[in-house]
Amino acid sequence: MTGSGAGRLRPAGRSGGAADGQLDPASWRIYVSPMPYDPVLVQPMRDELTAVGIEELETSEAVDRFLADKSGSSMIVINSVCGCAAGSARPGIKMALRHEVTPDRVATVFAGQDLEATARARGYIPHVPPSSPSVALFRDGELVFMYPRHQIEGRPPQVIAADLMEAFDEHLSS
Repeated sequence: MTGSGAGRLRPAGRSGGAADGQLDPASWRIYVSPMPYDPVLVQPMRDELTAVGIEELETSEAVDRFLADKSGSSMIVINSVCGCAAGSARPGIKMALRHEVTPDRVATVFAGQDLEATARARGYIPHVPPSSPSVALFRDGELVFMYPRHQIEGRPPQVIAADLMEAFDEHLSS
């Protein structure tokens, strides 16, 4: 597995006690690669959201500009390569955005690809552990609803859509 958060065993160094110059497995540690996912791999996953008009934020400055407009409502989708993003989150989000009540502005960052943009978006979601995929809904600059990964995993897109539409009705209707 490649990409951000991909844990792999790496030798910490040769052990003086290992015979014939062998690596001592006891000296190994988990190495977490900061390398983003391959852009070619990620592009279809990005396109799934941008094709329905969701704005892509690839830099921390773009996130700041997007959230600087505190009037009305906005939603940020933290997209990812995981199966629950592909099978539940992205399809559910697309269904929810066909509802009669939707956020004024919708954008996405890609965890594991847009590292700085994702970190900046998560900075606007205080006291919520990082997770992807996830959805943050803001009204007048305030976080009013958070839909983290643990509520997405294992649920069909129709349930994701229904939950988001309920949040839109509750938090965005006048």
